[in-house]
Amino acid sequence: MGVYYERRARKKIRKALTRKIIFTFHSPTADEVFVAGTFNNWEPRRDPLRKNAKGWSTVKYLEPGTYEYRFIVDGVWMDDPICQKHYPNQYGSENCVLEV
Repeated sequence: MGVYYERRARKKIRKALTRKIIFTFHSPTADEVFVAGTFNNWEPRRDPLRKNAKGWSTVKYLEPGTYEYRFIVDGVWMDDPICQKHYPNQYGSENCVLEV
């Protein structure tokens, strides 16, 4: 019984620490936009953005920490144009950095 309650308490703490993060990308001509990063194991099609009047967006709930990410726009990996911090990656380009 004690292990169950301990797991449940840890889950509640993690949930309380998560922050709502809104990823946005402006590309009126794009057919599809995704976000991939350390928060989803760099899966390029796991987190699609939805098209709206202002562009593309999606919501992720992330625990505090530092995350790297990039957008995939019509199959092409792209930087977030509003991101100010970048880390070099193994492909000779840079990943965007998000601190939650």
